[in-house]
Amino acid sequence: MKDRPPSSYGSVYVPPHQRPEYQQQQQQKKQQQQQPPPRLPQNKRNSQYDLGFDEFSEEGSDREIEAPSSHTGASTSDDMDQWKWKLTMLLRDKDKQELVSREKKDRRDFEQIAALASRMGLYSHLYVKVVVFSKVPLPNYRFDLDDRRPQREVTLPFGLQKRVDAYLGEYLSQKTWSKGSFGDIAFSRSSSSGSIATDEGLFEQPEPMSESKAVMEKIVWRRSLHLRNQQQAWQESPEGRKMLEFRKSLPVYKEKDALLSAISQNQVVVISGETGCGKTTQIPQFILESETESVRGAVCSIICTQPRRISAMSVSERVAAERGENLGESVGYKVRLEGMKGRDTHLLFCTTGILLRRLLVDRNLKGVTHVIVDEIHERGMNEDFLLIVLKDLLPRRPELRLILMSATLDAELFSSYFGGAPMIHIPGFTYPVRTHFLENILEMTGYRLTPYNQIDDYGQEKIWKMNKQAPRKRKSQIFSAVEDALRATDFKEYSPQTQESLSCWNPDCIGFNLIEHLLCNICEKERPGAVLVFMTGWDDISSLKDKLQAHQILGDPSRVLLLACHGSMASSEQRLIFDEPEDGVRKIVLATNIAETSITINDVVFVIDCGKAKETSYDALNNTPCLLPSWISKVSALQRRGRSGRVQPGECYHLYPRCVYDAFADYQLPEILRTPLQSLCLQIKSLKLGSISEFLSRALQSPELLAVQNAIEYLKIIGALDENENLTALGRHLTMLPVEPKLGKMLLLGAIFYCLDPILTVVAGLSVRDPFLTPLDKKDLAEAAKAQFSHDHSDHLALVRAYEGWKDAEQDLAGYEYCWKNFLSAQSMKAIDSLRKEFFSLLKDTGLVDSNMTTCNAWSYDGHLIRAVICCGLYPGICSIVHNEKSFSLKTMEDGQVLLYSNSVNARESKIPYPWLVFNEKIKVNSVFLRDSTAVSDSLLLLFGGGISRGDMGGYLEFFMKPPIAEMYQTLRRELDELIQNKLLNPRMDIHSHHELLSAVRLLISEDPCDGRFVFGRQVLKPSKMSITPTPPALVSRTESGPGGDNSKSQLQTLLTRAGYAAPTYKTKQLKNSQFRATVEFNGMQIMGQPCNNKKQAEKDAAAEALQWLMGGTQCGNEYLGHMSMLLKKSKKDHN
Repeated sequence: MKDRPPSSYGSVYVPPHQRPEYQQQQQQKKQQQQQPPPRLPQNKRNSQYDLGFDEFSEEGSDREIEAPSSHTGASTSDDMDQWKWKLTMLLRDKDKQELVSREKKDRRDFEQIAALASRMGLYSHLYVKVVVFSKVPLPNYRFDLDDRRPQREVTLPFGLQKRVDAYLGEYLSQKTWSKGSFGDIAFSRSSSSGSIATDEGLFEQPEPMSESKAVMEKIVWRRSLHLRNQQQAWQESPEGRKMLEFRKSLPVYKEKDALLSAISQNQVVVISGETGCGKTTQIPQFILESETESVRGAVCSIICTQPRRISAMSVSERVAAERGENLGESVGYKVRLEGMKGRDTHLLFCTTGILLRRLLVDRNLKGVTHVIVDEIHERGMNEDFLLIVLKDLLPRRPELRLILMSATLDAELFSSYFGGAPMIHIPGFTYPVRTHFLENILEMTGYRLTPYNQIDDYGQEKIWKMNKQAPRKRKSQIFSAVEDALRATDFKEYSPQTQESLSCWNPDCIGFNLIEHLLCNICEKERPGAVLVFMTGWDDISSLKDKLQAHQILGDPSRVLLLACHGSMASSEQRLIFDEPEDGVRKIVLATNIAETSITINDVVFVIDCGKAKETSYDALNNTPCLLPSWISKVSALQRRGRSGRVQPGECYHLYPRCVYDAFADYQLPEILRTPLQSLCLQIKSLKLGSISEFLSRALQSPELLAVQNAIEYLKIIGALDENENLTALGRHLTMLPVEPKLGKMLLLGAIFYCLDPILTVVAGLSVRDPFLTPLDKKDLAEAAKAQFSHDHSDHLALVRAYEGWKDAEQDLAGYEYCWKNFLSAQSMKAIDSLRKEFFSLLKDTGLVDSNMTTCNAWSYDGHLIRAVICCGLYPGICSIVHNEKSFSLKTMEDGQVLLYSNSVNARESKIPYPWLVFNEKIKVNSVFLRDSTAVSDSLLLLFGGGISRGDMGGYLEFFMKPPIAEMYQTLRRELDELIQNKLLNPRMDIHSHHELLSAVRLLISEDPCDGRFVFGRQVLKPSKMSITPTPPALVSRTESGPGGDNSKSQLQTLLTRAGYAAPTYKTKQLKNSQFRATVEFNGMQIMGQPCNNKKQAEKDAAAEALQWLMGGTQCGNEYLGHMSMLLKKSKKDHN
């Protein structure tokens, strides 16, 4: 079983700032500035969960710097001189990465020290009680420096532990008895089915014999001749001649001969064509017609990729119509969930993802003669990835032709990437478009902007409006990007009223009221023609649509046809935007940037551009995606403007000043540089493209090394890659599923544990827009409607119940009424239903399920098992739940304190009877928010989360428990991982033969009462060998650690925190004889210890003095500590 990860089903999580690869990269940047270059230590950890013993001690961090205290009256300049010396020593020390100080005076003088460090080329960060100076950039949060990071003490009822041990013991004895024969069977199966059908050899057809080859050539020639005759007949028909006249009017037709000559003579051609030139519909046709005319039509196979589903479908329909055919004959399309192509299809329009899926099973694109990649200027992640793959493929397929098409003039970048490929520029044709920027719109319409009428009717702005508040003055990213441009422009040539309006213009607002005013103006005063309004996302589209439908004119269906266009909508709904309305009705389309390129809405005359788009950015250092509106690029603004001049003269209204447009970036940042890379890295391994980092270094613009390392670490954690970055059995299965790795893992585990139906719903629901709607004016009603689906602290299980209810209502033809009553999106529900069918079909291909739905849903009634599968999929998206008197706080190991989205069922709770939440995603807006969460127990996390090891602290999550319980969890986890591994290698294996193991697991996860508790500041000693023997209580040691890791500081802290007091604090002074004396302070008391040789010993001695004062010198084992803490707690209550 070479695919098995070395440590259970996961690998270690190493925080970004501690990864050797990242440290080395940062050091390389400084080699010219710092001599000699520092060599960083290899401090990679080897566990995710650490199981500690009940006994513990506290040892200081080995990175902590014990700075000598300044003498009384020493000046700040002396302190700065000291720090200059220390920072210089850090730079010279090859083996040190950072300095850490917990001194209060260093926190006080942090800004001065940080400025000094910055001048010396170092990074700095002030955490809660710690200052850090480092050779590499520092994240916003460091769990290793957080004294309040949660560490979990796990307890189980003895009866439950005994029953689980009984099942486990019976299973292990049976396994030992049948080990020999079972091993032989497993081996034979794994050798026959250990590889999913991704190997290229499985798809290579045998080379035909010479006789059959000659026969095939004759058949192909006859077929090509037939296709040529068909084409000529169409071209000579009246309809064909009329269509040809139209095609000849397009600018691209004048370049037809030059294009075909360049394509035939060069393997790669780059074409830049301006808006309206006709490149998307005509160039594929030119190639197909030329090949058909040359009697090569039967062997011609053209794939043309589009970045969006709607583009692939609409363009294929248009091209088929221009060829006088039905869609699915020589021209077809394929997008996710649907397609139309036949045996004779020679021109296929598809999304980029579809072509990448084909490359997975056909690495050489056998039989394909031409690949056209359209809209490459958009720089989507799939497009950039495809270019690297195709660049590697071209030398193996010298006859393959690659045509890259861009709507912008950045062709030189792509040409140089492909070794100086020839470029052809096609001038566009658009009718004249009059452009109006915000200052012109205000001047022309007389509309006045005030601080209040810019407040949009959705999101935070609506809350302000309902409370009659003005928008807050926020220094957002949107505002900061254009602040200088606005300050430098005076608008003197405009009227005082316009100048006053511009002075209070809020860049953060989209401007619903201004859009409404403009649309009214167009409907009442302008010539006929459709209006295309560019918005940022579904939330503002749906909110604006609701606002317009309530308007007297714009909401009148006899005068206005109001439509929306968004990527998450069903194809049938998206196609409505192409239909022309009845006479006298004006069509208004609200769309995102999906309508910028490739699709042409013929009757659009007016465009309203808000100038923004929702864009994901990725903070690799903090491993956090951010989803915020941002300004579009100049290229995007030109594309939007061009939509209004495709078929007649148009008007474009930009809802921002010209000076803001001038401040836009020329091009959008490529997606590969601003999003997490997990799925991309998995695709790289599935295509056997070698080292992930090395492959991505060959991209047009390489992503940050840390972003790549984050993705690789994530794939190791979930068990998709082994330590050598090779695909595991799980990883190979994941490559066959067109979803995020975590969702794919959830599907596989749902199939393995016979609870597939609810997991299909969860995964499909997480793959589409949230079906739970939350209109702000009915927020309480919407939240109450969602709450009725959740009784178990899980957004995911609430989704399952909502879908099941909708499915029942659909059977009674009451689906829309059900959605309306329960604030659900009917569109999302239909999308979930379609995706469920697709996922089930894909799982059947893996062999893990068959057509018998009863078998794969035998345990779908077990809510605890469903919760376990959700946990397994979403890990390492995990946060702790620490309760306080009235509520609870959430903390992740990467971000520290986090919050829940307000629409989560868990956000309404004041208490959650579980210690952990697993979540689907985290998004940073201002704070870090968690979306879609499920509460889980300790047992769920230990058995279905990351890998576990014992005794070596420093892992991702730290657990403490008694040795027998630790032994039980480790054994269960090891056997469970082995079962999953064998099932993935042998999909037909019946897991019911592991009845005792599964009974032990199901019993433990269903009856774990979560009786443990969170503790803070524990650190166990690293044992020289694993021991499960409990250590007896020890006498208080004044300076040294006792047996099992007990010491006075930790015992004092345990005593006080259990009694409800704050943790003790220590103040240490350096005496004239170079010794140290510490004072411990708690509950208003100060107790001084004896002089000691170093600071740590002095603090321990002070703690021992305090313990002796409290206990009168008696023993202080765990039982006595518990007894004493109860007395203190009682004393505290009496005192209060």
